[in-house]
Amino acid sequence: MTKINAIRYVALGLVGLWAGSTQAATYAIDASHTTIGFSVRHMVVANVKGTFDAFSGHIDFDPENLSEMKAAATIEVASVNTRDQRRDDHLRNEDFFDAPNHPQITFTTTRVEGELPNVTLIGDLTIRGVTKEISLPVEVNGPITDPWGNERIGLSGSTRINRQDFGVSWSNTLDGGGLVVGDVVTLLIEVEGIKQ
Repeated sequence: MTKINAIRYVALGLVGLWAGSTQAATYAIDASHTTIGFSVRHMVVANVKGTFDAFSGHIDFDPENLSEMKAAATIEVASVNTRDQRRDDHLRNEDFFDAPNHPQITFTTTRVEGELPNVTLIGDLTIRGVTKEISLPVEVNGPITDPWGNERIGLSGSTRINRQDFGVSWSNTLDGGGLVVGDVVTLLIEVEGIKQ
């Protein structure tokens, strides 16, 4: 190998290392250690909480290059769980989520703002076939290596949306004023991801 070719070889290797160091790793959502939930005011006096028990998704993350961070999730509407079968069935029907015609809720980031560990995921949320941009502030924890050698990260955050914006519009008015179900819904996420 000539001296010039050797220099080119080393230079290409350094470029490859640099390119590899800025490539985001993909973390699949670990469903057994993740909660995707919501809270909404009921009868004006209390908040009722629920979860979606079936979902999938991933996070692309490189702590050295936040601009490469992306997240996507798909939630199965029929898995809604508020610990009350009658209420859950009502949430699945056309008054609320209309699960037979709109079986999934999706979220996909379009950009990320802020500095680690506190960043804001900005992206498209689709519910009942309606897509709106939302901002989801999250705390990013990790990456860490668990006792079994898996690399993990965690995202913890919440945001508020108006369900009317997504066509989830059923409600009744109480005799004394106020709604049976509030319009403002707090989304709550605790996500753990495993590097693929």
